[in-house]
Amino acid sequence: MATRIRTSVIMGMAVAAAVTAGCSGTGSPAAERSAPAGSSSSGVAQDKAVPTESNPPGDIPDNQAYVAFHGSGFTVKVPEGWARTQRAGATVFTDKLNTVRIETAAASAAPTVGSVTNTVVPRLRSQVPKFAAPRVSEVTRHAGRVVLLTYRGDSSKDPVTGKVVRDAFERYAFQRSGHEVDLTLSGPAGADNVDPWRTISDSFAWR
Repeated sequence: MATRIRTSVIMGMAVAAAVTAGCSGTGSPAAERSAPAGSSSSGVAQDKAVPTESNPPGDIPDNQAYVAFHGSGFTVKVPEGWARTQRAGATVFTDKLNTVRIETAAASAAPTVGSVTNTVVPRLRSQVPKFAAPRVSEVTRHAGRVVLLTYRGDSSKDPVTGKVVRDAFERYAFQRSGHEVDLTLSGPAGADNVDPWRTISDSFAWR
């Protein structure tokens, strides 16, 4: 009888020891599942770090300054510091992937949605690589009513990198007293330039 009691006590002590070891072991599967590999205090800090902010290619900075360009009988604001060139009778301002193009011409009649659709669109279709998605409408700017043509097309090949960019275009046709000014704004499709393009097109004024 005494022998059976001692045997029971010894077995009970062995089971308790095994349970205690299983609960406190650092190499158990349960412990591995609760602490994923590679986790550390430095890893947590990296997860919470704010990523560096960067603008998509073609975005004009919000703090861009503008200066007045004085043309024949008109003024318009253009981004300060952009390179200025003359191309085929047009004054062009460029910076990286963005362009402001100003052209003047004699025009006895004011442009209309119909005239731009029937004359300007076919001409651009033959001049602009992969010309697409033309849309002509009338809009109002500070200078008054203006005909707006929006479209897409490929840029010229970069002479250094050889890259071609898909551009979005806004072409505004202003007219007064037989004098027409065509203001074309362009930059990479998808760039957030709504506000800068509005600033420029709204700044146009006859003088």
